[in-house]
Amino acid sequence: MSKRDYYEVLGVERDADDATIKKAYRALARKYHPDKNPDDPDAAEEKFKEASEAFRVLSDAEQRRRYDRMGHGAFSGGGQADFNPSDFSGFQDVLQGIFGDLFAARQKPPGRDLTYDLNLSFEEAARGVEKTIQIRKPGPCGRCEGVGAEPGTPVNQCSQCNGQGMVRFQRGFFSSARTCPACNGRGKRFRTPCTECRGEAQVLRDESLNVRVPAGVDQGAVRTVRGGGEIGPGGAGDLHLTIHIEEHPIFGREGVDILCEIPISFAEAVLGGSLEIPTLDGNVQMKLPAGTQSGKVFRLRGKGVSAYGGVGKGDQLVTVVVEVPEKINKKQRKLIEELARELGTETHPQRASFIDKLRGLLD
Repeated sequence: MSKRDYYEVLGVERDADDATIKKAYRALARKYHPDKNPDDPDAAEEKFKEASEAFRVLSDAEQRRRYDRMGHGAFSGGGQADFNPSDFSGFQDVLQGIFGDLFAARQKPPGRDLTYDLNLSFEEAARGVEKTIQIRKPGPCGRCEGVGAEPGTPVNQCSQCNGQGMVRFQRGFFSSARTCPACNGRGKRFRTPCTECRGEAQVLRDESLNVRVPAGVDQGAVRTVRGGGEIGPGGAGDLHLTIHIEEHPIFGREGVDILCEIPISFAEAVLGGSLEIPTLDGNVQMKLPAGTQSGKVFRLRGKGVSAYGGVGKGDQLVTVVVEVPEKINKKQRKLIEELARELGTETHPQRASFIDKLRGLLD
């Protein structure tokens, strides 16, 4: 089977510099590592070997010059380079310098992530808040100090992993590591388990945690507290806070804008005046023009919610609703009837326009 062109294998141009070649190889090496291809590790390993052979030649100035002149025929064995691609002894040093984490022992796994539903008032979500919450999670056992063995009893180094907590195994020419099954990553073995944690080295307990929620957080947003999760052999996991904002009796919210609805009387709508409007910063006076129609929206600049991240601030949108009296006495009815006759249709241009349009349809 003929070999593919080394430049094609790495996906680089023929005039690519060393840095570009190394970057391309690093990407392919990570992509085809068998640990990332559990469904077909053998095929991934062959791809890795092909990329490694191409890198080995193109990263060496002399071999690259020979290859550029003569192609695969430049090497002994009818197209094979000056090394056996199936024998990578000594070549791991080259690989280690490029992406050492693939051949180094795996880091011990961190603890599990935790989730928490955080309830906030409307004001807390708008302004930001710091809260102390109680999280129930596993923590180091106080009796055995996180060892797992009954105090005063012997604790030995795990013989299977030599106290490392990880065991290494070979897959082809790949070296990988996994949590030691004998000691569960602790690196220690004992015969007498702690009476409090039963050898688990951890116990469930409540822990207080201070969390900060920035201003402008939205309903359903998730805030992550790094290191706030369970503690594992490789450190703590994270805590994910899901934000739930309580409804407000007056205010609503649309993005960074606060919404509110203010009822006004018929007289206020006709005559205008000044209204006292509630905001998160306290009450403010708002001018109401004469002849204000029901449903009119007024904007109070800068009285909204701080933008998430602290850049800018929204407005408060005030919708006025003209409230029609539900019950009136005889005197009031008479006065309103007199007012209606006095006003006529000239003072109701929208209604007059509607009647004209209706007549046009009927005609």
